[in-house]
Amino acid sequence: MAEGLALVAQALLAVAQKQVAKATRKCRGHTLRPGPHTPMWNALALAVKPRVKGRYGAQSKLACLLGVPPQRVHDYLIARRAAPDAERTLQLLFWIAQQEAGIDAG
Repeated sequence: MAEGLALVAQALLAVAQKQVAKATRKCRGHTLRPGPHTPMWNALALAVKPRVKGRYGAQSKLACLLGVPPQRVHDYLIARRAAPDAERTLQLLFWIAQQEAGIDAG
């Protein structure tokens, strides 16, 4: 799975480099927002989206697991207006691994 995410991230990075001529970060340490300049997050969101889209209650269960409201999961994965912090991103990666292994993670 990691190899697949890396390949998708590399492809998205190539597209992002073409679209973004200059850095959009205003200052050092400024929080990145999802977009063409965040290819790793875009690849992760693409991997998670089919697992929660179309399954009744899946987004709410994932939100409960991450400790955020379901609307925030929508912001992360569907609308891509926000990105989770590092801990929740790691929880999301672990959740995907459990889903692929066939383990019900909540």
